[in-house]
Amino acid sequence: MKRLIFIIPVLLFGALAVMLYRGLLAPPPGELPSVLINKPAPAVTVPPLNPGDKGFGPADLAGGHVTVLNAFASWCIPCRDEAPVLPDLAHIPGVDFYGMVYKDTPENARAFLADVGNPFMRVGLDESGSVGIQFGLYGVPETFVIDGKGVIRLRHAGPLTPEILRNEILPAIAKAKADG
Repeated sequence: MKRLIFIIPVLLFGALAVMLYRGLLAPPPGELPSVLINKPAPAVTVPPLNPGDKGFGPADLAGGHVTVLNAFASWCIPCRDEAPVLPDLAHIPGVDFYGMVYKDTPENARAFLADVGNPFMRVGLDESGSVGIQFGLYGVPETFVIDGKGVIRLRHAGPLTPEILRNEILPAIAKAKADG
């Protein structure tokens, strides 16, 4: 009986150590896999943020050019943090840069863009979040690289930084251009 009192804590510690070790092997939260990689972008039309502007839809995403789609919201602190990096995407030749306001009001989204700047060619409004669900959004910000045929080639969850832009997004754009 005395032996059992000493063995139980050792067994519990061993079980805890195994669980913690397995947790170390799991991918980081920002690297959640997307089932849409190498599959066509969802066939949805996103209405424009501003009346009189153009939204975007399947024909725009498969228009023979690479498209970068950035999902953001005014209530998202990391979206504000990534805002200084976004203009770099707006100036890449042969790339259309679209924004998608996710689960936000038009008024708040307009104020946000007025404050941080609007680098997007088009801005769509997904007020209900239904388009985001079809894209498999985990949260905002998220960025997608879509090739000229409308196939999603990369999904990046989290704010963009100069390093992520240089090491992930730009190579994915180059590959998407090369693949057609």
